Amino acid sequence: MSNHHENDTPIHLDAVVIGAGLSGIASLYRLRKAGLKVKAFEAGSGFGGVWFWNRYPGARVDSEYPLYQLNIPEAHQSWDWDYKFPAQKELSDYFNHLDKVLDLSKDVYFNSEVTSVRYRDGLWTVRTAQRTATCKYLALAAGALHRTHRPDFPGLDNFGGEIYHTASWPDDIDLQGKRVAVIGAGATGVQVVQELAKQVDYLLVCVRNPSYCLPMGQKKISDEEKVATRAHVQETLCQVRNTLAGYPAKQSPGSLWDRSTEEREALWETLFAQGGFNFLQGNYNEMLVDPKANREIYNFWAKKTRARVTDPVKRDIIAPVEPPYPFGTRRTPLDQDYYECLNQSNVELISLRDTPIARFNKSGFIAEDGKQKDFDVLVLATGFDSFTGSLTTMGLKTKDGLDIQDVWKDGVRTYLGIFVKGLPNAFLLYSPQAPTALANGPTLIECQADIMMETIQRLESIKAKSIEPKESAEAEWGELLEKMISPTLFRYAGSWWNGANIPGKKVQIFNYVGGLATYEKTCQEAVSTWKGFDIILDHHSEPVSQKTVKGSEEADLIKPIAA
Repeated sequence: MSNHHENDTPIHLDAVVIGAGLSGIASLYRLRKAGLKVKAFEAGSGFGGVWFWNRYPGARVDSEYPLYQLNIPEAHQSWDWDYKFPAQKELSDYFNHLDKVLDLSKDVYFNSEVTSVRYRDGLWTVRTAQRTATCKYLALAAGALHRTHRPDFPGLDNFGGEIYHTASWPDDIDLQGKRVAVIGAGATGVQVVQELAKQVDYLLVCVRNPSYCLPMGQKKISDEEKVATRAHVQETLCQVRNTLAGYPAKQSPGSLWDRSTEEREALWETLFAQGGFNFLQGNYNEMLVDPKANREIYNFWAKKTRARVTDPVKRDIIAPVEPPYPFGTRRTPLDQDYYECLNQSNVELISLRDTPIARFNKSGFIAEDGKQKDFDVLVLATGFDSFTGSLTTMGLKTKDGLDIQDVWKDGVRTYLGIFVKGLPNAFLLYSPQAPTALANGPTLIECQADIMMETIQRLESIKAKSIEPKESAEAEWGELLEKMISPTLFRYAGSWWNGANIPGKKVQIFNYVGGLATYEKTCQEAVSTWKGFDIILDHHSEPVSQKTVKGSEEADLIKPIAA
């Protein structure tokens, strides 16, 4: 992988991409294909974004085969997945494959953390410690789950053992025979516990809010299935763009209340057995709007799960009879043998809600009930400053010189989850106020990358200097998100989905809940009519893309590339 020679001379580009994960690669691929001169800046030493940094034991994607990939035709026929739910190593191999097929590295500066992003006189200036670049267009592809969250536990500096956050896991760590504590029970906590329980002498699992895990249904992909899938993978990935969440499963028709108990349970058993997110995607449509229906679904989940946990104390912590939040309103991890691992005699499970940590000391911590918990290693599966953390820590400033952190101090404001007032010609990907946490990641990313390209192509066709949303459009978008979520049960659950996991961060709606297909149609309509935008024309400049065409040919150029 190329790192380019350092120099102090600014690089003059048409576009800069910040980040080289899925959204960065999708952007770089499209911008290059459109003929723009573009480079990407990546803080890590390789591709992958969240999958570059998250190398903890058990790290695995929960979108099932073959949906977790970009719809790039050049890469399909020479790539096969080995597992229905690929692990971090296989995902890393996939990114290397994309690099090899598309020759991406020649246009990426690795080990280059962006420290300043400013706009002046129609150009963005992007700086790292090594170099400076200027550009007309900016793709902010740093990801929603990048900036780690490390809670300020009382006395944590007093702990004499090792401390690891799951997002910065050392490659050479060996925990065999150790005494380990894991704080966090979200998707990452579930995955890491499944692995560490099999390795360590003692594992202390600290849970504040239990996750409602669903069975993963992991399997190895047969050669026959690979051949059959490869023949239709491009078509499949196009089709899921027109769904609720980027998955082919459809909600069960009719009402839960029109079905007998036996009929409901038959459906639920089927969906459970299918594994993955089928229990969420294929359930009754009242699940997220009717509290009583939601409770019925939770009761079924609890019955199935409690039967897997042998210890009554552990059972009441991890699958309580009374739900701590509505089913489906927080991230639902997929487990392989999580509950069986909790059954092991070397695993202790405690509730931080019932007995919070009072303070850390040299050998572990003391809980508020006075009990001392000793361990050698502390694993923080405490997640991220989601959606905004990667954007508010790169020195990103508006055209008026305001840091985006200050602009958003009272809450995030975007238009369509892609555009921000004060950031001309800048595009957010995998972003707040889009269907980000509620959709298959690559599917949403492709949607937003295509919207970015359609916008750029149209701007170039009319020789526009810049585009940015109106303040009123941002306000209306935020109001729409609030209106859409108000009849749902999402408002009763706090998590990284709404910023409630970060002390002091405003709790607000970060996700568009109207579905992926509706979201994309809304974005396309806005861009095609310039609804909600301020456009500044520059009749003295030439389009940056030599491939930009006008008239009837423009319609062909701005189609989704993967279609």
